[in-house]
Parts: sequence; C-alpha cells; structure tokens
Amino acid sequence: MYQRWQKWNKASRKWLWILVVVGMVASLPLIYGRIQTEQTAKNVELIFNYRSLLESSYYQPNPEAYMNEQLDKLQGAGVGTIAMFESNLDELSRSRRVLVYSTQDLINMNKLPVSSAAAGNQTYVVFTNEENARAFQPLIEETFQMFDIAVAPWSWEPGVTAVRINTSPANALIKSFAPDPVAMKMLRDKGFNILPRMSDNMPYDQAAVDKLLTMFQENNVKHILFEGDAVKGFTDDPEKKSLKAFADSLKAHGMGIVTIEGLKKPQAGFNKLAYDLDYNVVRLYSLSDKDAKLDTDVLADRFALAVKDRKIRMIYINSMPSKDTSKSTITDSVDNIVETLGEPGNAVKRMEKDGYQLGQAEPFTVNSHSWDKILKALVVLGGVAFVSILVSYFLPSLTLAALIIGLLGCAGLFVIHKQQLLEQMLSLLVAISAPTIAMLLAIRKVQEIQGANRSMSAGRRLTHSLVLFIKTSLLSLCAVPFVIALLNNITYALVLNQFRGVSLLHLLPVFLVALYVFLYQGNTVYSELRRWLRMPITVLWVVCAAILAAAGLYYLSRTGNSGSLLPGEAAFRSFLENTIGVRPRNKEFLAFHPLFIMGVFAALRFPKLIYVLIIASIGQLSMVDTFAHIHTPVLISLIRGLLGMGFGIIIGLIAVGIWIIIERCWTKWSPRLLQD
Repeated sequence: MYQRWQKWNKASRKWLWILVVVGMVASLPLIYGRIQTEQTAKNVELIFNYRSLLESSYYQPNPEAYMNEQLDKLQGAGVGTIAMFESNLDELSRSRRVLVYSTQDLINMNKLPVSSAAAGNQTYVVFTNEENARAFQPLIEETFQMFDIAVAPWSWEPGVTAVRINTSPANALIKSFAPDPVAMKMLRDKGFNILPRMSDNMPYDQAAVDKLLTMFQENNVKHILFEGDAVKGFTDDPEKKSLKAFADSLKAHGMGIVTIEGLKKPQAGFNKLAYDLDYNVVRLYSLSDKDAKLDTDVLADRFALAVKDRKIRMIYINSMPSKDTSKSTITDSVDNIVETLGEPGNAVKRMEKDGYQLGQAEPFTVNSHSWDKILKALVVLGGVAFVSILVSYFLPSLTLAALIIGLLGCAGLFVIHKQQLLEQMLSLLVAISAPTIAMLLAIRKVQEIQGANRSMSAGRRLTHSLVLFIKTSLLSLCAVPFVIALLNNITYALVLNQFRGVSLLHLLPVFLVALYVFLYQGNTVYSELRRWLRMPITVLWVVCAAILAAAGLYYLSRTGNSGSLLPGEAAFRSFLENTIGVRPRNKEFLAFHPLFIMGVFAALRFPKLIYVLIIASIGQLSMVDTFAHIHTPVLISLIRGLLGMGFGIIIGLIAVGIWIIIERCWTKWSPRLLQD
C-alpha cells in the first residue's frame, strides 16, 4: 500500500503541472478585466488646501488682495479644486468674518462692567457686516444648539449684530460647522471646484447631513475627504446605523469618498462606508507643508509617479506659512508649487504625456462578468496544485496529501465567508512557490550539465547561463497570473486590502533554496544534516555569518516603502524614470539577475560556486513581488520586470566577461603562485 501511495505521489506531479496550466489559462480573462479597469479614470485633480492660504493671508498687509493673487497663480498652474475644512470661530476670525471676545476682553474694553467677571466666562461674537451676520449667525446657533449651549443676541453698538455664546472661548472655538459659504461662493465664482473635508466630531444628525450634502451638490461637489481618525457617522454607528444612512445620502447626492495614501492607520469606518458606496472611492496623495518646499524636479517626479505608478487621482497640496528668523520674513511655498506644476518642473506636462488630463477625479469603472467566480475557482485549484508541487520537492510522500488538504482548506474558508483570507493566503503561497521551484530546477539543471561535461567551453557555458536565466525567470513569473487573478478585487487596487506576507515572500524562497542546496544534494537529508553539524566552526565562519546577518537585515529593511536609500540612489532612480519611462528595480538588474548569470557560468566549471544561486534567488522573488503591488498597473509592472531582465542580461554579460578574465589570469598565474 505504501509503495502504491509513493507511486501515485510520484506520478501526480505531471497532473499537478496540468492543473497549474489550467489555472493560468483561467486567470487570463481576469487579468484582462483588471487591465480594462485600469484604463478608466484618467482625470487627475489638483487640490490646494484653503486653510493654508487663509493662514498665509493672515500675515499679509492686504489679505484679500494676497488671496486673490495666489488663487490666480494656482489656477493658472492647473489647480482646479480647493479643499475646504469645516469652519469654526477661529477660522472665521482669521478671515475677518467675525470678531471673537471673551468676558475679560470686554471688561478691559469697558464694554462690560467689572462685576461681569464674577458672573462667568462667556464668548462674544461680533459680525463684521450684515452679510456675514446673515450667513453665519444661523450656522452658529444651529451648531451650539446641538450641544445644548445657549446663543442669544447681544448689544455691541448700534447697527452691528452680535451674539453671546454661553460657554468659554476655549470650548466655543473647537466647535465646527459647515464650510464658510462666503468663501465657497468666492471660489466657485473664480471657477474652482470644492473638495469638502468632513469630521466626526459632532453628533450625527441626518437632517443636517442631508442639508449640507444638498448644498455641496449645488456646488458641483463630487467627493468628500474626511478629517481626523474616523469618517462621518462612525462614532454614532452602533446606535444610529449612521454609516449606512450616510452612505445612502452620499449615493442620493451622487458623491463618493477619498482614501488618503500612506496613513499609519486607516480612518475608522472607511472600509464599511466604501463598501456601502459600491467603492465609489478615489486615491489621494497628500503633500505635506515640509515637502512642499522641496526642489521642483523632485516634486514633479513625486506627482507624476503617484499618478502613473500608484493609481493616484487626487494630489492634495499643503503650504502653511513658515517663519525665517534669519531673514525676518514669513514665507509660503505657493510659488514653488506653481513652478513644479508648470515651468521648470513640468509636472502637468508629464502627466499629460502619460495619458492623463486635469479634471475632477472619477472612480475606476470595474470590469467584471458573471463567470468570474468560476474562473477564480479554477485559479484556486491551480494555485493549490502549484503549492503541492513545491511540497513534492521536499516531502515527496506528502504531495497528494498537500493537494487534498489545500483544497479542503480553501473550501472551508469559502464556506465560512473568509474569501479575502483565502485569496491573500493562496496568493502568498503561490508567490513563494513559483520562484522557489524555478530555482530548484535551475540548480538541478546546473548539476546535470556539470555531470555531463566538465570541460565545457566558455561560449557554451555562457549560452547555458543565458538560456537557464530566461527559463527560470519565466517559470518564476508563472506566479503572476495567480496573484493578479486572486487579488483582482477593486479593494486591492484602492489599497483598502493588501497583499499580505511581504517579509515571508522575501525570506522563505531564499531559505528553501538554501535548505535544498545544503541538505538535498547527498544520499539522504539526515546524512547531510549530520555532516554539516559535525563540521568545525572557524573564525572565518563566524565572520561570514555576521556579514550575512547584517546583509539580511539591510535586505529586509529595503522590502517596505520606508527603507532608506543609498547616497545617490534617488537621483539614479529619477534618471532611469525620466530616461526610459518605467524604472526597473535596481536590485534586480544591478545585482541579483547578473549574479544568477555569472553564478551559473562559474558553477559550470567550479561546482562549489552553486551556493551563489541561493543569493541570486532574490532576483526571482523580486520579480513576483513587483506584481504584488496591486495599486501599480499590470502593464507597468510587466514592463518593469522585462526591463529588469533585459538590463540584468547586459550587466550579467559584463560580469561574465570580467569573470573570464579572472579565470584566465588564475589559470596562467596560479601554478607560479603555488610554486612560490
């Protein structure tokens, strides 16, 4: 029975490869659908923070003239939208809509008797003209009424409207209400669109929300950007089901929402709200106040890459004023932004060259069909088969067991509605399996050629190296259709969900290849393990281990987006991007692809150099990892991978040429050195 089981396991590998091919074929319509989706939503919306301008105008001798001048500059550079926060008394004071006083202020001005100091600490609001009184008095009264804070008329002087708020200025200043309607009208008259920012710092009131959204709709608002740690309605959702109600209101008014790239923590309630909105969501890149002062070329690169490489369709620009004490001046970054978008940065021209145009951002139109679920089921079957093939190289007797257990596990996750977990786990396992299997087969091929011909010419060794590199790379890339098809949901493109296990993808294939090289090349795994364990540890071993550990830690630090760049690396990346349009990954074409080619070339004459392929496996898994960045368009990832292979071959040929020179020098001079 055991022998029959072993026979079945051995024979099953051919059928497993057939299932892998079936899964790859089934993935093709899903990949095409994603490419079609990525061809939609070509508008890019440039947004400037209104509060930044308002803050800067506060330091100008003529705030209104300054505001008009800066808005004209921004509009001329391509900025078509202004982001407006919920207003408050502090903002209205800075924009000179109102004057805000405390009880103590009025006592000092003799507007109140001294005895008023003992009566309490109220807030007094004086409207600077009747237009402002008509626009803002109702907003103030409605807002404070929600907190049961009394607002009453108060006498300032004849002909001037004022109110008293029965709370301290500190408390009154943090209460928010609708965006400044006067400023909104001014911006709309200038031709700007409005991107409102809403917070969850007020009790959810459906009538107030509908009234606000109606006003936004009348001003051509298409999306809402949230401020703070939560979306509107999140706090009251358990009691009022406010997220669903808010989503229904947004739908009724034809509005979507905006997700901010790079937040340390997603805004609470965002994913639920996005789901209820059928993912009417746009991705936004936010430029900080500090970064707004960077060189124009650097900023132009950021803007263009965000749009082309990361599906960003909104660029949000901050530019708060800063004090330069050395020059006794207060400056902002508006001029720098204008030069970035126009001359000499040419960010807008670069985006237009890439096929985008300025305009109000739109959500992606998802291309899907009724048969997608059937196709994905075949992809899952092929993915499980791929993982089972990997198991067969290390534990041949468990090949069929791995297939059966894998299919049962996938079915179980589907039944308990854990489809996202199924997609993420299987895509990770396939991404690990393909480059590992490719490297194992490459190592076997090298050993086979070594055994057949040990006195091979340099030309034949080079041919074998190049052919084996291409075959290995194509086999590694067989993981890509599975990753794309399994993670083809729009939530991954919007980074509401992500490919999980990046660190495992960068470590496990290298570990498995090393395990295979060290333990699976002898008679038995046990005998090889005993041989390695009995070897004496020398100082050289310790030094090499320390170097490898340091290199491994640095390698892991570069796997995320926060890794630090080497000196000059940023400039080199920018050069590649601007020269060839799509930048290949440096570690692939500068290091690990050439190392693979040179390693195979050298190992065909010096068998012990087969260990170099352990490190070279990083290049193979890196190609797969490129496609795990789901927010990057498929075609760009494909071009990036192919360019990495092409440049890697060129640099690999140079490395082989250097190795040939070293070989010949060693052949000629080593006998003399040994005699000496």
